[in-house]
Amino acid sequence: MKIAVASGKGGTGKTTVATNLAYVGSANGRSIAYLDCDVEEPNGSLFLKPEFGAASSAGILVPKVDESKCDLCGACGEICRFSAIAPVGRTVLVFNELCHGCGGCRLVCPTGAIEEVLHEIGVVRIGSVGSIAFVDGLLNVGQAMSPPVIKAVKAAAPAAEITIIDCPPGTSCPVIESLRGCDYLLLVTEPTPFGLNDLKLAAAMAREMRLPFGVVVNRAGLGDRHTDMYCDENDIEILVEIPDDRKIAEVYSRGQIVSEAIADYRRVFETLLAKIEFIAS
Repeated sequence: MKIAVASGKGGTGKTTVATNLAYVGSANGRSIAYLDCDVEEPNGSLFLKPEFGAASSAGILVPKVDESKCDLCGACGEICRFSAIAPVGRTVLVFNELCHGCGGCRLVCPTGAIEEVLHEIGVVRIGSVGSIAFVDGLLNVGQAMSPPVIKAVKAAAPAAEITIIDCPPGTSCPVIESLRGCDYLLLVTEPTPFGLNDLKLAAAMAREMRLPFGVVVNRAGLGDRHTDMYCDENDIEILVEIPDDRKIAEVYSRGQIVSEAIADYRRVFETLLAKIEFIAS
């Protein structure tokens, strides 16, 4: 089963929930794969502390023009919607940072002057901690597109009983790519106006993708009850509420797993995992 953990905004506790689910699943004898798809700022390793082994580059195929074959017809520039390739004067300029790797320019080139070469945009690391297989990715500085690195992280995932996917925040392309192929989506929010606004966006995204989903309210008691009211009015199940507890903040600040350090919260996350498995099945 593949469980995605996402949030409409950053800082809601998404990685805290994802790492704790991985920990309690592993502690109860399940084989777990943890995929950190937040490739612009992966931090699941700060808590699970895996030992890394293999690392590989992740990239996209970008055009390379053989000017001896090019007749400067301009077909490549016309088909590219991202202005990543453009005939200018007597040459063809290629902007790798804008290219989405679709291959359209190569397909329309009438003289076969365009081939595709790999352009590295990030790295994928593979490791483990106990029975948890750990995979994360890191987008290179200055790169704009993270979905290809997210694809590489997911492709490197080993088989496991439960796969936990720690998604990037928001509702844009990187999140959509992370959610593809998932069985259940867990949305982490907080009871504040900002949290509620972004929960609405994330819930709309889940419905558009026809993914079953539920909500975890983190730092419950910090704000108001509008999040509860919204979920009730829209038939969205709140699976668990995690209180605004100083003990959690202290454990988090030390880079520890809450379920490992505080027995009461281990039971909370065990119950959460059991609920998700029941609903998804």
